[in-house]
This record gives sequence, structure tokens and C-alpha cells, in this order.
Amino acid sequence: MPLHARRPTIASSTKLPFAVAILLSTLTVQAASPIQKPTHSQVLQSPSGLTEVGLLDGAAYRIDVPADWNHSLVVFYHGYARQPVSFHIAARLVGQQLPFFERHYAVVQSAYSTTGWALQQAYPETESLRRYFTKKYGEPRETYVAGGSMGGALVAITLELNPRPYLGGLDLCGSVGPTYQSFDRRFAMRAAFDVYFPGVMPPLVPVPADFEDTIADRDKVLDALRANPADATLMRNLTGLHNDLDLAHDIPYWTFVVGDMQRRGGGNPFDNRNYIYSGTSPTSSAADLELNEKVKRYPATPHARLYLMSHYTPNGHLGRPMLALHTIYDPIVQIPQLSLYDHQVQAAGAGDNLVQQIVGREGHCNFTQNEIGDAFDEMVRWTHGGPRPTPGVLKQ
Repeated sequence: MPLHARRPTIASSTKLPFAVAILLSTLTVQAASPIQKPTHSQVLQSPSGLTEVGLLDGAAYRIDVPADWNHSLVVFYHGYARQPVSFHIAARLVGQQLPFFERHYAVVQSAYSTTGWALQQAYPETESLRRYFTKKYGEPRETYVAGGSMGGALVAITLELNPRPYLGGLDLCGSVGPTYQSFDRRFAMRAAFDVYFPGVMPPLVPVPADFEDTIADRDKVLDALRANPADATLMRNLTGLHNDLDLAHDIPYWTFVVGDMQRRGGGNPFDNRNYIYSGTSPTSSAADLELNEKVKRYPATPHARLYLMSHYTPNGHLGRPMLALHTIYDPIVQIPQLSLYDHQVQAAGAGDNLVQQIVGREGHCNFTQNEIGDAFDEMVRWTHGGPRPTPGVLKQ
């Protein structure tokens, strides 16, 4: 099921774009089809509440209902996972989901049936879980959607494609905006790395299927950076990363992500032939010119490119309020990509439904539990007619 960004104008004289027609058809079928029954389900009662785990449509899931449930629900999307996510019935709820549970909300989360950039699976599988919860535990008084990293992107996707069940959403360090924008850049940066450090990483097109992004891979990159500090400086300048440790983390991670999308798309979805590299030096363009002369240029496979564009290019039509929380420096989801999504939302006329806030801290999703809980409270008040959250840096 392709996810697509363009909001169709439904009229008798209008022919819907192919990807949009499939998407709307899929949503209609989901809404009309019988709610699936889980398999291998387990339920555990404890003083803190009820936990249910099982399989639904081939995806593991977890449901947590607090003992003092307020009869409202948070649908939660987890982030990018290189290994399958699993749920254990006796494990305590932790992480970004905990502040919602502590505020007496039930929380549902799908593990998704595939790993990686699983938007195609995560969106419908989580919607099936929401519908299952409603049938078994009753229609919630209020429903919100939240998620972190890739899950934050899924919050925006959900509020664009299917806002009706929700009052609002909380995006935590989300990779919002067009997937092609951030992934194209990662591909281009990996190609640049090969100019300065040839042979350190495996081939880029295609990335070997057995490449796993291990600690050994990151150590190998770090050793190469430290052995060639001049070129390491050029790469840090080019990528906007602050230090060699972040660069050593990201180069193998970007490689894994590129391989993931190549396999999903059935070819290479990335094209850097028109990419203009700049920023290697703050004082001279000579290094930029040399990089653009030497970097290998790769064409995209058309059908793979279409897959990348379809999963997902936003339309900006946020149908409900969404509060987005980010750190001031995030080496995984870099701040510049967030501006484009804000522009898309503004252009779609939904600017009043997006607020982006910044925590004065470095790191990916580096929030405290209190910051997540406070942001959620602020978003809920907003959806109840309270003040629109103040964008910008949060006061400490």
C-alpha cells in the first residue's frame, strides 16, 4: 500500500492519482472490513493495570491499560528498528510511552511486521490495532497519537491521512517531511565519504544485503577519521555534525538505511547526479569544487525512486493539532529537514495545527520523561481549546 502525499479533490470530473486512489481504497476497505482477531494473545493483570500482548495481522502488539484508566487512549509508533521489536508480557512499560500511562491513558503499540523504514506496514497495522482495542475495551473518550523518530513521522502521516479518530498528536524527534529529502542527503553524504575515505565502507550501489551496521563498523570509521583529521574536518563541515563520534555513528547507519530502501524499492532509489556538494570549508570553495569533481554520481532506478517518493511525501494537510519536540542538535534527524515540513504545512493552510518546540540539549530523542509528559499535557490542553503552545526554545 503506497503512502502518498497529495490530498485529492474529490469531484465527478476529477480522476484521482493512482497512488492516492489505492490509498483511499485501502482505508475504505480497512474501515469496512471485519476487525481481525489476534493470535497467541496473553493478558496479565497486576496492581498497576492490565497488559495484553499478541500477534495481529502478523505484527506483534502490546496494550497497556492502567488500573485507574481515564478511558482515553494514546496510539504510539516506535522508531526505526534494525532488529525486530518484541513485547514481553511481564516487562514493565518504559521509554517514551511511560508518561502517557502515568497520566492514566491506555497505550497501544505495534511492533510492525517488518524492520527498517516500515511506513508501509506500520501505518495500517497500527490502525488495525487501534480498531481492535476499541472493539475489545470500548470506544475511548479521547484518542491521541504519539511517536518517536520514525514514529514521529508516522504521527504526521496519521494526522494527514486519517485524522478523524484523533484529537491531536505528539511528535518526538520525528523525521517529518519528505522521506526523499533526508534519505537523498544521507546517500549523498555517504558518496562523499567514499571520496575522502575510499574502501572503508562497503559498496554503495547496491549495499551488500548482509551489511548490519555493527559496533565494529563504527569503530572502523572512527579509526579512519582519526587517521586523517584534515578530511575528517571536511566531512564534519559538510554534514553539519559536531564531532567524529557522531560521524562514525552516522556513516554506517546511513549505509544500512540506504540498503534498506534499495531492498524495499527493488533497486536504487537515490540519484546524486544533480546534487551540488557545498560547505566543506567556511572560508574557501576550493574543497567543494574538488569534491564535486571527484564524487561518484549514481542514477536512480525509476520504480525504486517511485517507491521512495510514495513512502512518504507529505501533503502538509495536518488535520489535527500536532506538537513537535526536538533537541537543538540531533545527529540523526537534523534540524534543517524540519523547516521544509513546516513550509508544506503552511502552504497547505494548516499552519495553525503545527507547533515545533526545541529542548536545549544535544542528542537524538534526548528528552527527559518530564519533558515528554509536559509536552503531552500542553498538547492535550491545546486540543481542548487551551492556548496554542509557544514555538521555539522551551524555558528550562
